[in-house]
Amino acid sequence: MAATLRYGVIGIGSMGRHHVRNIRETPGIDLVAVADPGGDRFDVAGDLEVLSDVETLIDAGIDAAVVAVPTVYHERTALALAEAGVHCLVEKPLAGDVESGQRIVDAFDRAGLIGAVGYVERCNPALLDMRRRIADGQLGQVYQIVTRRQSPFPARISDVGVVKDLATHDVDLTAWVAGSSYARVSAETAYRSGRDNEDMVSVTATLADGQLVSNLVNWLTPFKERTTIVTGEKGALVADTLMGDLTFYRNGSIPVEWSTVANFRGVSEGEVTRYELAKREPLRVEHEQFRDAILGTRSEHVSMREGLEALRVVEAILSSASTGTTVNL
Repeated sequence: MAATLRYGVIGIGSMGRHHVRNIRETPGIDLVAVADPGGDRFDVAGDLEVLSDVETLIDAGIDAAVVAVPTVYHERTALALAEAGVHCLVEKPLAGDVESGQRIVDAFDRAGLIGAVGYVERCNPALLDMRRRIADGQLGQVYQIVTRRQSPFPARISDVGVVKDLATHDVDLTAWVAGSSYARVSAETAYRSGRDNEDMVSVTATLADGQLVSNLVNWLTPFKERTTIVTGEKGALVADTLMGDLTFYRNGSIPVEWSTVANFRGVSEGEVTRYELAKREPLRVEHEQFRDAILGTRSEHVSMREGLEALRVVEAILSSASTGTTVNL
């Protein structure tokens, strides 16, 4: 493999254009081809010809590709890249359903290629530091994880609902931060905007290690919120991933002498610390991880198998909402 990896991007729309920019700015990789049957509506191709499909992208002689086409086309595109021996970063979710995702995973396993999924939240500085602190025991035993992901409707979405487009982020980051998997889920969805797919979801879940989980997601809120709260025996860590901020609320150590308050609170309020973090663009970190996985220098990327597990949980959420039952995983 060449010292500088040759990259292609298929799908240069709302998300793909950001991949194009970050690839061009990441050392060790060279953008040599882009493809999009819809053309270059964001004018990001520069001197590159906008190719028509994945086959012409492969013909450009690429080592790796980013797949940022609509979810319904993920399987066909990824399988073509696997057959051609091209490493692949697929935007989340991995596929439209578990069966399709499994075929993608199997193809990349057989080919011995790096297959990654674009769960960019894992590269957010606040969540990276949160996960490290939890692993180091700062919270002690973790009791509960709460995520809130709310915003207006993104016009770019047409083929999936809020569960597969947004809640999939929360499913992945919850399991990753906790170092545990979803054991059972119960969910409710709502259709409030007249579109075919759900636009609100409320998930209550339990992880395999016993942590309680709440994932609240919608795209009908007139403001944007991206918050993850992890509560444990020693306090709580709160990540604002919009700003990349992480705050620690420590349980108090000073005895509460006001008995009524002490009985009500259970724990007292201690010091509050907002950490100073190096804030790098998460998508840049994601591309560095993918590059390094291809080169064999580290393996911090989100694997396709992890993407498949998130898809299993997402489908369990939709099943629970449609049947009104709790789904065991």
